[in-house]
Amino acid sequence: MSDPGISVVICVYTEDRWEDILAAVASVRAQSYPALETLLVVDHNPALLERLTKEYKEAAEVRVLANAGPRGLSAGRNTGIAASYGEVIAFLDDDAVAERDWLRRFAEGYTDPHVMAVGGRTVPVWASGRRPDWFPEEFDWVVGCTYRGLPAGRVRVRNVLGGNASFRRTAFDAAGGFATGIGRDGDRRPLGCEETELCIRLTRARPDAVLLIDDRAVIHHRVPQVREHFGYFRTRAYAEGLSKALVARSVGAGKGLESERRYATRVLPAGVARGLRDALLARPGGAGRAGAIVAGVLTAAGGYVVGSVRARRGGATFTVAGIRSEEDRR
Repeated sequence: MSDPGISVVICVYTEDRWEDILAAVASVRAQSYPALETLLVVDHNPALLERLTKEYKEAAEVRVLANAGPRGLSAGRNTGIAASYGEVIAFLDDDAVAERDWLRRFAEGYTDPHVMAVGGRTVPVWASGRRPDWFPEEFDWVVGCTYRGLPAGRVRVRNVLGGNASFRRTAFDAAGGFATGIGRDGDRRPLGCEETELCIRLTRARPDAVLLIDDRAVIHHRVPQVREHFGYFRTRAYAEGLSKALVARSVGAGKGLESERRYATRVLPAGVARGLRDALLARPGGAGRAGAIVAGVLTAAGGYVVGSVRARRGGATFTVAGIRSEEDRR
């Protein structure tokens, strides 16, 4: 596939992000490699659904539809996949804007027929105008961005990151859709890892599948001020541990924690060492960054333990559904 048609799915849930949503759609419409269509999937918010429908009623390439599944990001993405027409489906966060060549970089990755997914690089845009001194780059995943420790360039990976990712349609035919019960649900506890679980499931169903990250496929992700505080950092790290426990329960700890072991044994110790060195050199935030890494690891580990216990007791479950197109449902 040298010139795939790409559908872009943006899942939205609150009118509080109205201007962000408009900016996200505008960035897709300005792509150097035009999207086949943009689908705005509204998560059980009738007022937002009506408002967006009116906003884009004259835009033939933008479709607004309601989440057809249970509340949450995974079901919204599955709704977008089922309704889309592209050979490739890309996902963009509702509070992010894509650089002009974002889709072009994705399309280039699919020239290899074995490539089933291509992700990109997500850059934080801090509401305060700059990164908090104490906030370690190794934990940028806390705010949904690319973190220090991921390989540079166009490289093969275990999983792509959901807010800046694309999949070949046949990937969903092979593995099913995003699992509900893992990912985000509006403003509730910020769980995640649904894309990790999907990618592992995909490579099990298709052992020849290649998953890539191309760091030239760039989006800029807005980080609101509330997420610049340590309280959110700690909550999100704990939620990540809960999510990782669900993934490990689904696919086994060996595969489910494969990348995390390298991250925990190499990337994070190096980050602590950098922070302590900066502290000795009287550079701002050095001690804070080292402390935040240690706190983040311990908090995530605590979440993992709690999540594992819950999973064993059957208190935390998720569901993987097949993707049915609109034509199939008729």
